[in-house]
Amino acid sequence: MRAIFGVLSLLIVLVVVGVLAKKQLGALSAAPVHIQMPTSADSEVTLPAASPGATPQAQSQQLQQQIKQSVESTMQQARPMPDDK
Repeated sequence: MRAIFGVLSLLIVLVVVGVLAKKQLGALSAAPVHIQMPTSADSEVTLPAASPGATPQAQSQQLQQQIKQSVESTMQQARPMPDDK
């Protein structure tokens, strides 16, 4: 009886992990991601979706490059100076 419950528990866990993995892999080819920057009111970064035929590793590398480029361009912008009182 204990062995049956053990096998059933493992099957349930396997199904849950499978569903979560499918959800995560499906999110890689989703629509463009919009990130709202908290530092300024008008600043918004849009990351285009990765090419759907690419491997997950290629999609990940493409996303990393896009984020790196957006961070570098944001760092090049002048910081607003506060008013001295």
